[in-house]
Order: sequence, then structure tokens, then C-alpha cells
Amino acid sequence: MYQTNRKYITPEMRMSDLIFDNPSILLLMEHFGLDFIVHEKTVLQLCEQNNINAKVFISFANMYNGFNLAEVEDFSKTDLTDIILYLKNSHNYYENEKYPEIRHYIQELYLKNNSPEIKLIDKFFDEYFEEVKEHLSYENRIAFPYFNELLHNEDSEKNGKQKHDFSVKDYSEHHTDIESKLNDLKELLLKHVPVQNDRMLRRKIIVSLFELEYDLNIHSTIEETILMPLIGKLEKSL
Repeated sequence: MYQTNRKYITPEMRMSDLIFDNPSILLLMEHFGLDFIVHEKTVLQLCEQNNINAKVFISFANMYNGFNLAEVEDFSKTDLTDIILYLKNSHNYYENEKYPEIRHYIQELYLKNNSPEIKLIDKFFDEYFEEVKEHLSYENRIAFPYFNELLHNEDSEKNGKQKHDFSVKDYSEHHTDIESKLNDLKELLLKHVPVQNDRMLRRKIIVSLFELEYDLNIHSTIEETILMPLIGKLEKSL
């Protein structure tokens, strides 16, 4: 969301320059578990020193810079470990930071504007947050362990019948759109719901919604465009 300079990222570029151009790169780094102290390291050096797949990191970084994701044929089984790492860490950001942050702002707004409209938004967001937590829990408990099992070709008896009872088709059918309702909230706050003397809180909520939606869109694109096709190929090969 903070992107100011649409620069295509290459391995020899300095990480510090990229962060100054687009601070959202910090969030990408956090999703990969990387330290923010980058010194004068290039993208490639940072990835190599942290055992992160540079191809995956650079592809995702360019998404944060506004470029379309490379075709799935550019990715392979060896890239899956870092792809799943990114997705799991992003779940932690959504569930433990961004959604609670927005919920706190909405509740604070309701305390200062005890109106039916704000109460409705509060209820809407609580119900939506429960839906999101169920979605993330499903992926963390069922989908990602299954993907890792496939990746390492483990004996299916180690995890009961999970390998036989679940497939990427099940994951695809369960994969819901958790971004669209964020747009409904933005619409309400920008066009319909009156708020008295609390522009600051309204701004914080709207900006946080944009930030969350921005990252969720990248997250969903990675799952649908890379992860699902790769897992499908892996299932067929095994």
C-alpha cells in the first residue's frame, strides 16, 4: 500500500533501497522470517544468508511492487517449502495483528459513537473475523501439513488416513474469498455510516482495511496461481 516507486526487483539490487522505495517490503520480509537489519546486502545475498529461495522471494517482492506474478511454470516442487513458510507466517500476521487491530478501532469507534450503524459494523466484523479464523485454522491444521507430507513423500501411515482423505481438490473447494467483505466495510465507512468528530478513527480503520486487503490479495494469488497447481502436479507424480 505504501508503494511509491514501481521498480522491478532483480537479485543484485540492495534491500535497503527497495525498502525505502516501498516500505511494504518489510511485511514481505516478515512473512519470510527475515531480520530488518539488511546493511548493504543485495537481495540475493540476503536470501542466500538466510536459506531463502531467491526466485520465490523476488517473485513475491515484485508483486508487492505492483507487478503480476510469474507463470506457475516458473515454479517447481523445490520452491514449495518457502512458499508454505510465507503463507503460514502471513496467517500469523492476519490473525494476531491486523484483524485484532481493525477490531479494536471499530470497538473504539462504537464507544464514541453509540449508534445502530456502528453497532452493525461491529457485529459484521466480529462475524467476519470468526469466518477468517476458521479459514486460517483449516489451512494450518489440515492443508499445510498435508502439503508438507506430500513434499517430503512421508509414509502415509504416520498421519493415519490424512493423505488419502484429503487432496488439493478439497482445498480448492474450501478456499473462500476472505477479501471481498473488506470492500463492503470500506464502502460503508466511506459512503454511508455517519461518524461524529472521529475522522482520525475512521481514517485508521479505512487505512488498515486497505493494508489488509492489499496483503490478502497477494496471499490469495499465490495460493491459487502457484500453490494449488504445484500441489496438483505433486499429487499426480506420487
